[in-house]
Amino acid sequence: MSNIPTCIIGSSHITAPVATGGHDPDKYAEVGSFTKVITGTILEQLAREGVLTVDDPVERWLDIPAGSGITLQHLAEHTSGLPRVPPGTTNINPYKRFSDDRLRVLLTAGLDRLTTAPAGEREEYSNFGYAVLGAALTAASSQEYSDLVATHVLSPLGLPPEAMTAHPPEHRRSLASGWFGRSVKPWDMTGAILPAGGLWATPRTVARVLTGLVLDRTLGEPSLSWQRTGPLPLMWHNGGTRRSTIFAGAVPDGRWIVVHRLHGSVEETDRVGLGHLRAATALSETTQPGDFSHADRRQRGERVCQGTRARHDPNERP
Repeated sequence: MSNIPTCIIGSSHITAPVATGGHDPDKYAEVGSFTKVITGTILEQLAREGVLTVDDPVERWLDIPAGSGITLQHLAEHTSGLPRVPPGTTNINPYKRFSDDRLRVLLTAGLDRLTTAPAGEREEYSNFGYAVLGAALTAASSQEYSDLVATHVLSPLGLPPEAMTAHPPEHRRSLASGWFGRSVKPWDMTGAILPAGGLWATPRTVARVLTGLVLDRTLGEPSLSWQRTGPLPLMWHNGGTRRSTIFAGAVPDGRWIVVHRLHGSVEETDRVGLGHLRAATALSETTQPGDFSHADRRQRGERVCQGTRARHDPNERP
């Protein structure tokens, strides 16, 4: 792990992040599918404000033929029946051509032509579904996605509008190195895919979002977008793009962790994060540290890593 630029910040590293391999924790990193946590939180906040309800059919807010049976909640919970990625996605810079105009074309043709199962029947992780959800939220609120992020998530957490952005300054981007030490160009994810995985943030910002939403509950009950594992439960989300992976998770006893790595697999980043959570000292006496680490380690912890690859596959591969 020492050769891979890595940043670890958590309940055991509050005074300073642990950064190795030349990682700079004050630079913006691609957070990939952790963006979905932000999108889901916006959904919950707009519902609390009465702008919409989670049970709204998607055609209430978007120009889609009626009859798909898909609601905003289905999109948030990955039970819409939509495929994991938009039609036409490729392996090289997969979302470059997935523009807002392209999304509108797909929506106008009808989502029922693209679903692989009836809405609500089964869970299938869908970046495409979160692109549709993001479009519905911007339509319902008449606001740009960046404004929704700033108003409904960052500001209540005491963070400035630029703390999470799709357009970080070039000189403050944390990028992997390729041949001859040149920075690897990140994927283009500022189009319709943005609400599914296009935000950047520093690891410190991700830590503030994690603790504010999951432990402090500053905005109420955590959104439907958080993955939940085990009886505690572990509440978590990960993300991966071309060369950037992240894991963020917390348990009710106060333990939490954020791991960001340049290069390396999503599964390995998950394992690093889970390992630090198991080793951390609980911050309350409600749950003992061993409750997430010994006899049921295989049942709970390894399932998270397996789910990342199969059921909760992030943006890393189309």
